[in-house]
Amino acid sequence: MTTPVRHPIFQTSLMSALLDGVYDGEMTVAELLRHGDFGLGTFNALDGEMVVLDGVCHQLRGSGEATVAAPDARTPFAVLTRFQPHVTTALPPDRTREQVVEIIHDLVRSENYCYAIRITGDFSWVRTRTAARQTRPYPPLTAATRGEPVVTFTDVSGVVAGFRTPLYEQGIGVPGGHVHFLDAARAKGGHVLDYLLARGTLEICVGTDLHVSLPLTDAFRDADLAPADLAVQISATENHS
Repeated sequence: MTTPVRHPIFQTSLMSALLDGVYDGEMTVAELLRHGDFGLGTFNALDGEMVVLDGVCHQLRGSGEATVAAPDARTPFAVLTRFQPHVTTALPPDRTREQVVEIIHDLVRSENYCYAIRITGDFSWVRTRTAARQTRPYPPLTAATRGEPVVTFTDVSGVVAGFRTPLYEQGIGVPGGHVHFLDAARAKGGHVLDYLLARGTLEICVGTDLHVSLPLTDAFRDADLAPADLAVQISATENHS
């Protein structure tokens, strides 16, 4: 990988706030898209997963259905950048998510930056789950995501998109890999649990500057952003199947 130029990543709110049930944010989709054309997140009331590709924001539902999000929809947590790949490479055929992660690890060389990851290709299968809309009083994220239905897409083309985040960002973002899937027709997708990639292309964009916008809301002001079991909560909400 060549030495990158400075490249910003924008984030609204914190993962630790989402864990504490801060599910209502101030930023609209229209405002969010001023900060990038690629990324992921969620929507107010935890109403589905978000994936932004090529400047279009998509809302992913528990059924696996995907639609274009309304410009005035709001988000409590999202991460965006302007995707400019520093690395583009064909991946070996028939690779699991774990095997692709190993390839990414070898390519990035440093764990100290944030990387936007885009994998475009044909998948034998992709296993996903998606957050469901919550009602007040909001439960913590570990409770809200418990028992979410798992949807598996088979023989599907599309994009796995998201970020590889350093461990030191724990609580700010999601350490390790956090990726969402959207099919080629932009009609279905979800939060990725696992996949088998039949063939595809990997693109990596290095992020050197993190810009975080904190909500000016009572819920965020009063949230517990440093629970003792922070790592356990993140693992339970992001990696369960």
